[in-house]
Amino acid sequence: MARKKDDFAGIDDPNILHEEIIMPSTIENIDSSLFEFVNDKLDIFCTTNKGFEKVPVVWVSAERAYQIKNDKGLRDKNGSFILPVITVERGSMEKSLTRKGGVFGGSTDPNASVVIARRIKQDKTRNFANADAKRYDKQNNFPRKNKKVVYETATIPLPTYIDITYTIGISTQYQQQLNEITTPFLNVGRPVNYFTLRKNKHTYEGFIDSGFALDANISNLGEEERKYETKITIKVLGYLIGDDKNQETPKVVWRQNAVDVKIGRERVILGDKPWNISPEKLKYRD
Repeated sequence: MARKKDDFAGIDDPNILHEEIIMPSTIENIDSSLFEFVNDKLDIFCTTNKGFEKVPVVWVSAERAYQIKNDKGLRDKNGSFILPVITVERGSMEKSLTRKGGVFGGSTDPNASVVIARRIKQDKTRNFANADAKRYDKQNNFPRKNKKVVYETATIPLPTYIDITYTIGISTQYQQQLNEITTPFLNVGRPVNYFTLRKNKHTYEGFIDSGFALDANISNLGEEERKYETKITIKVLGYLIGDDKNQETPKVVWRQNAVDVKIGRERVILGDKPWNISPEKLKYRD
């Protein structure tokens, strides 16, 4: 069960129309978006001694016992990875003030929110326009400038931006395999190093480092296994919405603005009528 805290939406606000639960943006969601980008979207194949096969992608932070039991085909009888293989590892995280997204502010209020959408509430705006037209122009739907526009505004909790560094490791036995696997990473973003990641309707920004470090033991004429290794660094600008399991699921909240404020006079509040009202006046206007 998630620990309950005060909801960011502010449920005591009388202007709230309705609320929609959204998937929280968590660190795990960012990790999954990058892993699925490499495993599913890039979907890299290479030439092996068994034919043209998909290169397995492994999240290296998982326990070795889980890796062995989850997919026994990744390791040989000695427990070593069967090459070629792509590994994904999460490195450092930074809450940077220089690398921030489109929403940034200095508010420390835990109930702070940000507007993501706004639309005109047509039926209520039309009612105000018709009421003013009938009152002043004695005609419904009379064309006139309407200053009483009702808007519906959608807000979400203020996001917290974080900068996460990932390391993509490519290990192969042959240079041809290394070339075939590295090429899709070089083509990500085409002429630039920017790409996007998506998971659970959240979008994050990724940046591939321009340098691809190569580490190979081909110059060593010993009896150890021939191996080519390349490290690719990817920095992801993500954001957090909610405190994961330490808070109730965040919501999108729709509110309406006030366009007309009326304050009743004292006699209306007390329910009495003035003593000097003319008897010829058939109708008393409060």
